[in-house]
This record gives sequence, structure tokens and C-alpha cells, in this order.
Amino acid sequence: MNKKPLLLSAAVLALCAAGIFQSRDALLGHVSAVHSAPMQAVGTHAFAAGMNNADVQKGDSPLSLGTREPQSRAAPSTNLSQAPRTPQQTPQNTTPAPPAGTGDAAPVVDESALRYFATRGDTVRLQAEIARLKALYPNWTPPADPTAAAPTGDPQLDGIWQLYATGRYSEARKAIADRQAAEAGWQPPANLTEMLDLAEARQRLVNASDLKQYNAVLGVAAENPGLLTCSEVDVLWRVAEAFARTEKPARARDAYGYVLTNCQNPAERLATVQKASTLLPIEIMEDLLSREKPGPDGQLEFEPVKDDLARQFVAKAGEDPKVTVPPAYLSRMERLAETNKLASDALLLGWYNVGREKMDDAEKWFRRARDVEDSASASEGLALALVARGEPREAEDIMFKWRNSSDGARATYLAAAANLLALDPPVALEPDILQRIATETVAQKDAATAQEFGWYSRAFQQPQMAQQWFSTALQWKPEDEPSAYGLALTYQELNNLAEVRRLQSQWGNQSQRILEIGRPTAQAGVIAAAPAVTTPAPVQPQSRAMTTAPRMVSPQATAVAYEPSPPRQAGAVRGARQSGRCSVSLNPEALSAQSALQQGWCLMEANRPAEAVKAFSAALKNGDSTVRSDAAYGQSLAYLRMGLTDNAAVSATKSSMDRQKATELQVAILTDRALAAYESKHYEEALILLDQRARYATERIDLMVIRGYAYLNMKRYGEAVQVFEASAATGNADAIRGLATAQNARPSRGPQGG
Repeated sequence: MNKKPLLLSAAVLALCAAGIFQSRDALLGHVSAVHSAPMQAVGTHAFAAGMNNADVQKGDSPLSLGTREPQSRAAPSTNLSQAPRTPQQTPQNTTPAPPAGTGDAAPVVDESALRYFATRGDTVRLQAEIARLKALYPNWTPPADPTAAAPTGDPQLDGIWQLYATGRYSEARKAIADRQAAEAGWQPPANLTEMLDLAEARQRLVNASDLKQYNAVLGVAAENPGLLTCSEVDVLWRVAEAFARTEKPARARDAYGYVLTNCQNPAERLATVQKASTLLPIEIMEDLLSREKPGPDGQLEFEPVKDDLARQFVAKAGEDPKVTVPPAYLSRMERLAETNKLASDALLLGWYNVGREKMDDAEKWFRRARDVEDSASASEGLALALVARGEPREAEDIMFKWRNSSDGARATYLAAAANLLALDPPVALEPDILQRIATETVAQKDAATAQEFGWYSRAFQQPQMAQQWFSTALQWKPEDEPSAYGLALTYQELNNLAEVRRLQSQWGNQSQRILEIGRPTAQAGVIAAAPAVTTPAPVQPQSRAMTTAPRMVSPQATAVAYEPSPPRQAGAVRGARQSGRCSVSLNPEALSAQSALQQGWCLMEANRPAEAVKAFSAALKNGDSTVRSDAAYGQSLAYLRMGLTDNAAVSATKSSMDRQKATELQVAILTDRALAAYESKHYEEALILLDQRARYATERIDLMVIRGYAYLNMKRYGEAVQVFEASAATGNADAIRGLATAQNARPSRGPQGG
């Protein structure tokens, strides 16, 4: 069984239980309890320090975060030993807390929220409230049964708590005001008003984050440091993103680092490094990853996502040669490509090596990628590597069928063709190859390749043909001096002195070598040295010189010296490499809906689902019905690949899609949920989900085995035997073992067992 999807699904379930990946309304209603480890300085970076109104300086955009300690209304921010502000209490909802030390007065603890959540059976909020009260009152002990002494006789207060719990904050405020107007002297529990304050602040922060108003996010966070705690990890993530989006990567590092240093939820810690990796540079990510801890099983906690991190790091480094990938992650990427044999992994390594001019390594990885799947990107990369080592003939042949797949592929094809024509010594090419190169050159009006055709024609003693090609190149690029030089030489060879003089008059002030055509050289009969032809950057130049004998054009036996073209411009091909694959730095929000959709699919092909989600989201916002349908489908698949099954289900509802796509998604979602339920030992739930899946698709053998073991664990041995018999008939080893166990465990065959 593939363990990775199960692990990811389990992580998602844990996040959902913690209220992290809830729907927006549920998230806004989540309790704003203060964690027992409130935001504080992390290492030498005091992230939370200074997150208050005093730091919103005039003219600052958005915040100037100093080194002050935070001032939280909900809890002391840095010194838990200080006596907290005692909230106003209602007698029936309070319990004296034991003294904190010798001579300390026992403060009265407001347990109204605690008892309310207990009576409602809301265990998540109950535990959060217990953590908050322990932070306020270190010596306080929670009641053994919070429901036993639940307050009675105040249905109005219970109704206000209900409004708060369902996120209806304005209604809760109105209910408080109405009761205060009706009952002189009545005051709500301070706990309730403080939690309302934080809940409304969280709502403003989340809204600003969703609208990408990052300065506003930081402003709300500065005014409400009580939100910057481990019980509000989603808020910390949003604040970190706001710092990153406002070009404060060091502060974003501090926010993510706070979670990794102080918060203990494994799923939240794992999600933190995943989120940070999409926003922060690699050198900062190294610092965050160094805070990894071993799990109960001894495995390092970030191990499940390190493969994806390696892919992201290498992809970023492929975009920017200045980026350095940590050696451990580069080695991991190479092991992944060797082991999994995915074309996308080999492509990442290929482009990584191109950016570092390691063309032999690049060729190896591009060939492996093409062996798995011949694609435009793999062919383009291989063509560049081949040109670099002087094999443009194979490069031209490889790229011909992909030449129209993108502007980059077209530029790479023409670069390979130009270098093929420029080989030294010249190679007599087959007519069909010359014809297809010529056709593409004319179609694209590529002056550089037309110029190479001119030199190629001269090499094979076809001056009339050379004249046509050089003239054509000048029509497409009038400022091209090398083509003008070649044309002047050819006119000299054809004894068309009038045209030679015209070109000398036109170019004499720009080109000394054109001006000297027809004049005696210092050493008659010597052919001048030829300049190099530079292949597409960043490959090394290839030597190029013609070997045609000089032709006598006058009684003075003037030697005609000629040269091939100057370095081929590499800008187009550099752009080709960028457009031939997915750009890490490209902001999908700035693209058209169709381009964002294409970017999403490109990222999916590159096995980068976290980035693909954002691209599909951009396409969903502005696309027509067809684009939105494809974007919803793609986003669902991306979430499924990340193991976020619930998110995938939500994405599937964002736009209508055809029956086939909808069925595929339903099957995939039900499969992931069934596996997650089984992994969590919720066997009955797993069986229900498998039954639902069976309505849409035939059950796979591996899922039949899961079904059998679910029955076995529930001690339903007869049904387990039936399922295992069917699946064991296919030779499945797990089914055969399960069948033997189930048969031995049946009451008629032996003692009960699971």
C-alpha cells in the first residue's frame, strides 16, 4: 500500500480537527483562545515584539516592528508570572483559583466559556479554553467534569454564547446591549467580550488576507497581538504571507519560525514549512528547516514533504542561476529522479544544470526525461545541450517536430538549424533537411538563420544563392552588419562592383571590413581568421570558418578574405527556456485566465501542485465557463495530489464540469477519504466510503484488500473471507495473508481473533 497518500490524508484530518482547514465561516467562528506559549521573541528575531499600535509609525508602510514586548488584552504576552488583569465575573460562573504562591490572593476564574463549550460537546473549543485559562492562571486546575456544575437559569447568556459560537458577532453584541439596557448593572463575562473582540479582529484580518490587502493584515495583527499565538496558527500563516508579499522576508521567517519553535501540532508544523517554501528564498528556508524535530517513531517530522521541497528548490534554482540549492536537497532530487524515473524530476535537474553551464549533466537528464516522455521541454533542453557540444544535427532533428509548440521551442529550433549550417567543415545536408530549415526560416523571417544560409551557400560555391540569402536577411534586419558584409563579399565575387561600392558607401562609417573589400591585403592569398558562432546562451562558442579558396577578382590579384557570421544572439533562446517550462517567479494573478490555466497545468506536469493551486485559482476568477470548468478540475486534482481531500471537494463545486470529469474527481475524493478513514482505524466509515465509491467505478484490487481488512478488524470474519477469496484469486499477497487470518479467526475454525 502507498503510505504517502495515507500520511497526507491523516495530516489533513488532523488539521481539520484543529480547525485549520475549515470553511471560511467555521474558521471565523473558531475560538480565539490564547495558547499557553504566547507570541514571544524567537532566537534573535523578536517577531511578536512590537506588534502593537505604538509601532504603526506615521508614513510607515505598513509597520515598523521594533523590539518592544507585545501588549495583549487577552493574556500577558511575555511574562506569565505577572498577575493578569482579573476579568469581571458573574457569581454562578466562577471558581476560585489556587494561590500562585505564598501570600498570593486566589484570583477568581471565569469558567463560563469552559462550561458552555462542555455542555455543547464542543471538545475542540473546550480544550482551547482550558489552555487559555491555564496560561492566565498557572495554578488553576480544570474541573473534573465541566458539565456537572454548568450554570443554569440564564438562557439569555446561553443564547449570546450560541451567537458567538456560530460566528454571528454583531448579533451577539446587540444581544449584550439589549440585556444591559433591560437589566441595570448587568455585565457580560469579561471572557465573552474579550473573545468577541479577538473574533472580530480575526474576521477583519482574514477578510483583508483573502482580498490580498496585506498592509491591512499587518495593521490588524499589530493592534491585536492576542491573535499571534499557537492557537491561531492560521492567523500566523496569514501574517507571515503578508510580510512576504510586502517584501519583508526576514519578518515572514520570524512568523513561520515562531510556529516551528513554539507550536507542537505536527500537522500544523508540516503545513508551515510547505507554505513557507512557496514564498521564501531557499536560504531562509534552510533556517526554518533546521528547527525540525524527531517524531515519536524517530523519523524527522518534515520527512514527508522533503521530496516536494527538493523539487521546489531545484525548480527555483533552475530559474535563477544565482540560487544555491542545499547539497542535501540536490542529492535528494537526484535520488528521486533515479528511483521514481519521473520525466518531471529529470526535467528539473536538466534545467538546473543548464543554468550552471553543466551541459553534459544537463544532456544526461534531458535524455532520461525523453526516454520516459518525449516532450517539448525535454527536447528543447536536450537540443541546447547538443548544440553546446557541437552536435547541432541531432538537435535540429529532435526539435523539428516541436518547433511550433511555443515561441521558445521555435527559437531553439532555429538556433540548432543555424549552428548546423555553420559547422566547420561544412556538412552537405540532405535536400529535405535544407528545405525544411529554409521553409521555417522564411516563415519566421529569421535573419540570423538566413545569414547562415548565405555563408553556407558560399561554402559550396553557390554565390547567386548566397546573394539571395544575404539580401533576404537584410530585408528582415536592415541593421545586420554581418549580412551586409557577406553580401558585399558575394557581389565582389560576382564582379558586381557597383553593388560593392553602394554597400561601402552605406556601411563605410560603421564597418571597416566592408570598406576594405576589394583593396589589396598585407598578405595576398591569406584567408582572414573567422569569428566564432555563439550557440544559445549559456553554452560555449563553437569555432566556425569557411574553407573556400580565394577567387581572383582583378588583375592585381586581390585576395578576397571573408568571414562567417558573428555570435548568434542568445536572448531569444534564453527566453525560450523560460517559456518552455513553468516559471517559479511568474505571478498567475497578472496573467489572463487562459494563460493562468496553462500555467496551472504546466506546474502539475512539473509535479508542483502547491503552485498549481494558485494558478488555477487565478483562472477561476476571470475565466469564461469553459476555462472555469477546467480550472476547477485542475485545482481539485492539485489538492488531491497534495493530500488535501476536503479542499479538493470544495474546488470541485466552484464551477460546473462535464460528467466524466466530475465522476473522476468523485472517485478520487472518495478513494482518498476511504484510505484516510482506514488509516485512522475508522473501519465502518471506510466501508461506507468504499460503498459510495463503488457506485461510480469498479473497485480496484488494492481497495478490495482494504475492504477485507476493515471487515477483519471489525471481526466480521465471514464477509472478510468472501472479499479476500475474490482478491486472493488475482494472486495479491496481502489478500492471501488476509484470507488465511480470517479463516483461522472464524468461530467455527478456531478462537476469535482480529
